[in-house]
Amino acid sequence: MIEARSLTMIYGNGHQATDDVSFTVKAGEIVGFAGPNGAGKTTVIKMLTGILKPTSGTAVINGFDINKDPIKAKKSFAYIADNPDILIQLSGLEYLNFIADMYEIPEDVRKEKIESLAERFGMKDVLTTQMREYSHGMRQKLMVISALIHNPPAWILDEPMTGLDPTAAFELKQMMREHANAGNAVLFSTHVLEVAEQLCDRILIINKGKIITEGTLEFLRLNNPGMTLEEIFVKLTGNREKPL
Repeated sequence: MIEARSLTMIYGNGHQATDDVSFTVKAGEIVGFAGPNGAGKTTVIKMLTGILKPTSGTAVINGFDINKDPIKAKKSFAYIADNPDILIQLSGLEYLNFIADMYEIPEDVRKEKIESLAERFGMKDVLTTQMREYSHGMRQKLMVISALIHNPPAWILDEPMTGLDPTAAFELKQMMREHANAGNAVLFSTHVLEVAEQLCDRILIINKGKIITEGTLEFLRLNNPGMTLEEIFVKLTGNREKPL
């Protein structure tokens, strides 16, 4: 389970990025997190994962408070950031083993997991190549593999489809559904509302640092008759610049 409890972030310059953001992602759910650029999505995700310390509020991941028990909380979720350009001087395999070491994954378990995920994402033949030689999409695939290597119950994904080719995007969507169907929680931010329509059990929409609506696609359509999710998004956010 993923729970945001009154997450508020006010930066040093006085800018309030989020205001009392609260929501829950239950076991067995995929929840999409949508909003215009600058609405606060990434700030919320960084507070959920312990990268940013909130001005007030907290996050609880699988029963562990991210502020009070950060190590246990972080061991219980997978995180895919919106930037895959991390430690690119390492080879793909070196990076994956580095992540596996941090999570204390036994050699036999990690070997099987790396082989399985690399095969699924078409990365098996390039794991010994330095990541600096990878395309943006290949780096993103490796970030996905590294995040899933310890098979945690909660997934927190920030724009995970960015840079993925159609085959890899399809595989990740399949894995998200498989993970939720196995009784786990998935939260992902996205600008691609078609993906949210395909995958999500519920959708959260944030604007100007506040959650302005949440619910199933059926609920949103019931309250906005005859409108597509894209049209609902534009109506609720007042953002005439349509999402991708």
